[in-house]
Amino acid sequence: MNFLGGGTIKFIQCRLLRVKKLDDARVCGTDAWNMRELMMSLIYTWISTIITIFQSKVLTVVSLMKATLKYLAGSEGPSGYGSNTTAQQVAQDCFCSNIIPNLQLTAIITGATSGIGAETARVMAKNGVRVVIPARDLRKAEELKERIQRESPEAEIIALEMDLSSFASIQRFCSDFLSLGLPLHILINNAGKYSHKLEFSEDKIELTFATNYLGHFLLTEMLMEKMVETAAESGREGRIVNVTSVIHSWVKRKNFCFSKLLNPKSYNGTYAYAHSKLANILHAKELSSQLKARKANVSINAVHPGIIKTGIIRDYRGFTTGMLFYTSFLLCLFRKIIQAKIAKQAVCFYFGKKMPDCLYFVGSKLLKSTPQGAATTCYVALSSQIAGISGDYFADCNLSHCSALANEEAEARKLWKQTRAFIQRRLLQPKC
Repeated sequence: MNFLGGGTIKFIQCRLLRVKKLDDARVCGTDAWNMRELMMSLIYTWISTIITIFQSKVLTVVSLMKATLKYLAGSEGPSGYGSNTTAQQVAQDCFCSNIIPNLQLTAIITGATSGIGAETARVMAKNGVRVVIPARDLRKAEELKERIQRESPEAEIIALEMDLSSFASIQRFCSDFLSLGLPLHILINNAGKYSHKLEFSEDKIELTFATNYLGHFLLTEMLMEKMVETAAESGREGRIVNVTSVIHSWVKRKNFCFSKLLNPKSYNGTYAYAHSKLANILHAKELSSQLKARKANVSINAVHPGIIKTGIIRDYRGFTTGMLFYTSFLLCLFRKIIQAKIAKQAVCFYFGKKMPDCLYFVGSKLLKSTPQGAATTCYVALSSQIAGISGDYFADCNLSHCSALANEEAEARKLWKQTRAFIQRRLLQPKC
């Protein structure tokens, strides 16, 4: 189906031809290389990319416009919440309406010393949840505890040491937590690592995958029986939340190979992050099936918090990261154009050394605040609206759609088996 008509497509094709001519002129060193013209041509290139997607019937113009306007306006979805909803709004509604009386909830939140993890911890503690913070840097965890308790003196917060990239550290944390004799109602796998350079954990695993996926997998496995036990005793559904990202949709099936993710021959930080986030969704899908099979009163879901600038990109500064984490919904369509060297040169020409600041300013108009970014996590962890819902994907506090690959049960089962076997082998290996 031709959504825009032959005339429009012909016009865009002419503009694309102009881009090629401009590029050729630049290579030849002539004065025809005009950056302003290039920027306009790139815009037309982006539009042509959208047209290709429209013609393949992936999206329609109307649905794209509706989704964009709905996001920017913060329109409410079926849940009554939208992209502008904050974590405090969600928590306040949940605790006023559906939390079992006289029951203090206990939640473990990874990655809670900054960003949306810290906001999630603050909001939950403010509303009476006992919050356990596993942290690699206990000083930061104690600082967060002090900040929260200044605002909410009655807040109960426990900080315990844990490095999510280390199997041994995760085991120690779980042992320390279980020795406290506390229940566990909520587990929020929020921590995320992004690195532009190839690094390895102490277990000799690529660091992004080790932290974002394998660490959370092991943590969840080791705490699962406590969650099942708590749910049975309290009568309240246990909730596990895997914080993921829309960037998971970048991953192609042919590139998703477990062994290569452990020790990649070549490395791209953006795609390493995307693979780990896809794995988080597949983990939720398979574990959900297993919990249903054993009739456990525990659910697990994945959430996309939105596009938020957090400490996750502290290891990387520049064009790619700025565009990625500020306009990733555009990059899902235009990633090849954005990452092209020609685009980078064009933007550098316009903004120079001030380029990141300019991108941040423009991107901020499309970004969520940290309180808004934590809203979907709190919704999935606390709301009675999703009781019994498990193995799904949420965004803007509503059910949403993940990629086709992330929806495949066979792929989820395969990954779970590979992961479990790998971790068991590593845990049984004698220490040198």
